[in-house]
Amino acid sequence: MRRLIGLLLTTILVLSLGSAAAVAQQVHVVQRGENLFRIAQQYGRTLVEVAQANGIAPPYTIHMGNFITIPLPGGAQAPAPASAPAPQQPTGTSTYAVQRGESLAIIAAKFSTTYIILAEMNGIADPNILHVGQVLRVPAPAAAPAPTDSGAAPAPQPATATYTVQRGESLAIIAAKFNINYFELAQMNGIADPDVLTVGQVLRVPGPPPPPPAPEPAPAPADPAPAAPVGPGPPSTANVSGFELGGQALSFAHPEFMRRAGMTWVKRQVKWHGEPASNFQHLIDSAHGNGFRVLLSVIGDKNQIAGNPGGFYQNFANFLAGLARGGADAIEVWNEMNIDREWPSGQISGHNYTQMLSAAYHAIKGANPGTMVISGAPAPTGFFQGCGSGGGDDDCFLREMAAAGAANVMDCVGVHYNAGITPPDSTSGAPVGSSGHYSWYLPRMMELYRSFFPGKPLCFTELGYLTREGFGPLPGGFAWASGTTLAQQASWLAGAVHRLRGSGYVRMFIVWNVDATHWGSDPQAGYAIVRPGNHCPACDSLRAAMGG
Repeated sequence: MRRLIGLLLTTILVLSLGSAAAVAQQVHVVQRGENLFRIAQQYGRTLVEVAQANGIAPPYTIHMGNFITIPLPGGAQAPAPASAPAPQQPTGTSTYAVQRGESLAIIAAKFSTTYIILAEMNGIADPNILHVGQVLRVPAPAAAPAPTDSGAAPAPQPATATYTVQRGESLAIIAAKFNINYFELAQMNGIADPDVLTVGQVLRVPGPPPPPPAPEPAPAPADPAPAAPVGPGPPSTANVSGFELGGQALSFAHPEFMRRAGMTWVKRQVKWHGEPASNFQHLIDSAHGNGFRVLLSVIGDKNQIAGNPGGFYQNFANFLAGLARGGADAIEVWNEMNIDREWPSGQISGHNYTQMLSAAYHAIKGANPGTMVISGAPAPTGFFQGCGSGGGDDDCFLREMAAAGAANVMDCVGVHYNAGITPPDSTSGAPVGSSGHYSWYLPRMMELYRSFFPGKPLCFTELGYLTREGFGPLPGGFAWASGTTLAQQASWLAGAVHRLRGSGYVRMFIVWNVDATHWGSDPQAGYAIVRPGNHCPACDSLRAAMGG
């Protein structure tokens, strides 16, 4: 479990209007990464009790530095008024004086936080405007020096360092090394197009440069894949927090092939139209009965969002809570919400989606803290050339999610990759006109998504390779995959296991897909690993890659 950090308990005497009795009241200062559910749990209270005591409505959004009143047994109390004098600086923060040449992103990186959180802590409306000598509240380092009598700000650390771009590096790769987002790094260096870098180019980066990489040790033998169950039974609890493999099953007709491939998860899709969660209990029971954990990827009716977003978010969250109570091991909250096929046009934004995600996270964790919450994976695309209310590319949509605090309301970042036409270690050379776009390459997708949420694991909830073998010509929109063979599909899926597993930050790989049979304008069967005639070349290559 995550270690609790930096608690501040303050005892306040509140005089009752009806008697002279005093009631003890606790106040909690919100720390980085906390949410209302976990704070309530920490004090033995319910989410609803704490929310009501503080006048916080769904989706229960709080921010670092907020003061949360904790209701105690035996009496309720009103939250401290917003106009109350500011208390003494709480434990867990310090001060820092802005130095010449520093941006909020540079300072945030020094204190292992983000520029968004730092802006919130200091009431900064425009993160681009700072002044030399301006004193900021910052998270205190683990071993902060004792304050001096003069009250001077701590001695400044080196403001920036430089880094020279190496062959094969992108701005996202470099940003991840310094624990910041690639758009912050672009802003620090006045880079208008983050896709254009030159080998040997010197960049300004936060703090001292990272040490050179140590020689790679010989790879340890892969953990053996769990033995295939001999019959129905509950899924094993082994390797719950490590890398795991699964498959999206449309009919779940081939669990024996999935076990043969070394899969321990099955993904099933749910579309909610207002039914009770019990209507989908069979999906959970079927997975567990066959020895798999189950990931439910859940969407609803986008038209219902348009009319009453806040009301829909909470109703949808309540439905997800029912799935969690029913034993869902993981829930992916929506799907490809950056395009108008899945979200109402005019309301598409990472901020709006994060409001839904926040409501869902708190409801799911309140129902079953063991259910993993995965953010909906955006559609990987460069079609929109930016982000707008009618649709957006995944990179700027993720930026909006990060700015809205999505990292605090998910356990894993959802990712889709299904346009692969090169081996999984390639970063260039796709045989298409748009070959420079990151979405054709698995390593660049990994780097990009990691750069926005460096503290969160990635969950590839849809990763597959399309081949027409056994079916015939591909429809026009998928002609880019015409040269991919069935042997390449098997080899590249195994290569993806090695790359994702070896990264150290990918939690889950769901193969898209196991058993689709539809072949038409959307050739889902071309992605399936179980091919016509019930043979599965990828099953053996996947199992070998998983160490089985």
